[in-house]
Amino acid sequence: MFLKIKNKIETELKIYIRSVGRLYSLNKISPVLFNNIKDFLCRKGKRIRPTLFVVGYLGFAKKAAPGLYRSAISIELLHDFMLVHDDIIDKSDTRRGKPSMHAMLNEYLAGYKNLKISGQDLTIVIGDVMFAMALDAFLSIKEDMQRKEKALKKLIEAALFTGSGEFIELIYGVNNIKDLTMSDIHKVYDLKTANYTFSAPLTIGATLAGAKREQIDKLFQYGIALGRAFQIKDDILGLFSEEAETGKSSLSDLREAKKTILIWYAYKKSKQKNKSLIKKIFEKRNAGKNDLLKMRKIVLDSGALDYAKKEVAKLRIKAHKLNNSLQMKPKYKNALEIYSNKLLTL
Repeated sequence: MFLKIKNKIETELKIYIRSVGRLYSLNKISPVLFNNIKDFLCRKGKRIRPTLFVVGYLGFAKKAAPGLYRSAISIELLHDFMLVHDDIIDKSDTRRGKPSMHAMLNEYLAGYKNLKISGQDLTIVIGDVMFAMALDAFLSIKEDMQRKEKALKKLIEAALFTGSGEFIELIYGVNNIKDLTMSDIHKVYDLKTANYTFSAPLTIGATLAGAKREQIDKLFQYGIALGRAFQIKDDILGLFSEEAETGKSSLSDLREAKKTILIWYAYKKSKQKNKSLIKKIFEKRNAGKNDLLKMRKIVLDSGALDYAKKEVAKLRIKAHKLNNSLQMKPKYKNALEIYSNKLLTL
């Protein structure tokens, strides 16, 4: 089911890019603007968010409203808007196996002299255009106007909370790890991953379908449990897997000084020598392979890996119970259960 929905989303995304180019004359305004957006949006992606949007809707709707898939891609466009800005912050020159947006635009600008702008500057503006495209796409669904307004508010909240999560994660990155609490880390996980990737898409779809408030609240909590577990699993893979498996450098989290549950727990349970070593590694501008191996050993010796795996298991149980209590159509409930089990298997 998820693959079938994803394929429809891929098709709709390509159709939308062509239509928005014609409707707003983006190609005439600037071929550079339009072609870079088109290139970035058409890259292969997981499309988790729009897929969950559709599942949340179909799980409660009597039938699919016209424009459902066009509306669903709004949250993919929102995701891509955030990605191009994230790549500037992370100073990442690749995204989805190709040059990041600002890297492409820096290459375009390379032939000009005495420039006062950079690819990063142009990418900030492109991100703004993509955000506007997200709102435009969302309005496509032919649904009850009151439900549509409520769902649009949830989409805007998703953007607001995700940006807030990114902001506090960056602030925590410069803060001393000894001053952070588990609550601080959960706040980042919930705002930046759980709500944005799971709760928001599911509840936006359910709201459009006219689901009862109680069901929407349960769906939100389900998404938070699933999202926290997913982020912890991602943290484990980020530290212990190799680049070929994850698609990103195994050093990226260390170099960004990300305060994950793994690292936080390891710091709290370690003796002073290892606490000092964690701080030292985080303070480096370019942590290397030896630093990674040292951090892995600290995490293992402290019991942090076992702790993190137990947290994933607890959250899986919580998500399972919440799923059972939902009054969604059985085939969509079952699809979510299968998907979450596959997603969280370590």
